[in-house]
Amino acid sequence: MQADARRTRLLDLVRSRGFASLPELAQELDVSESTIRRDVELLEESGSARRTHGGVFYTGPSPNLPHFELRHEMQWSKKRQIAKAAALLIEEGDTVILDGGSTTYELAQMLVGRTLQIVTNSLPVANLFMASPTTELILLGGYVHSATGVSLGPYANEMISRLSARRAVLSVAGITEHGLYNSNLLLVETERAMMKAGGEVIIVADSTKFGRQSLAQMCELSEVDKLVVDHEISEAWQKKVQDAGVDLIVAPAEMAIIDRPISPKAS
Repeated sequence: MQADARRTRLLDLVRSRGFASLPELAQELDVSESTIRRDVELLEESGSARRTHGGVFYTGPSPNLPHFELRHEMQWSKKRQIAKAAALLIEEGDTVILDGGSTTYELAQMLVGRTLQIVTNSLPVANLFMASPTTELILLGGYVHSATGVSLGPYANEMISRLSARRAVLSVAGITEHGLYNSNLLLVETERAMMKAGGEVIIVADSTKFGRQSLAQMCELSEVDKLVVDHEISEAWQKKVQDAGVDLIVAPAEMAIIDRPISPKAS
């Protein structure tokens, strides 16, 4: 097999599984593990994969869902800034609730390989952690919204009401002086349940969301603990957020990814 074809096949395997070990990749592609390591290094440079202890995680483009296709490309750089800053707020061993927003998905990619408990209603987010040896995954059930790949409704809400997490990281469609909004009534109900289950509520939202209202109000601004936004947020909005008692974190335009050590799984 030619090198380009082999790397394409390798990426297909990792993408379909979320995680694959180096030995199984070497066996399936009929090459040595050292060859796989070199191929993975190239994939890491392109942002398509990330190597961790004994294997490779897929960290490439967002899932092929309307929710991601419509929103992801336009504000991708801002979402990446926000995700990098939000990742620094998550500590090893945390139990973290993640919703199905495109910015949250960017954050999830950066948490792959860390020692965490992840609770999510998002199938795309869950797929990232599905085979992680260092992450415990709890997937909420319920009606699955086809445009976003997230589970919603009474079953999801009932399940999340029985759980407790250190942090809940949520995305929104709009923020005004009156509060935070999303465009789906069922989604808002589930996110309210997530807020109740999270000891600390972190909102990730790019600067274009400010001053915009959507269909259903999720909460008042003062109910949020931290809000992570890109550097293009206006000074007026910075003041409004801070006056509401929210800890505002503004991600800089260029922020290098800080690699955290991957803790061994507790025995």
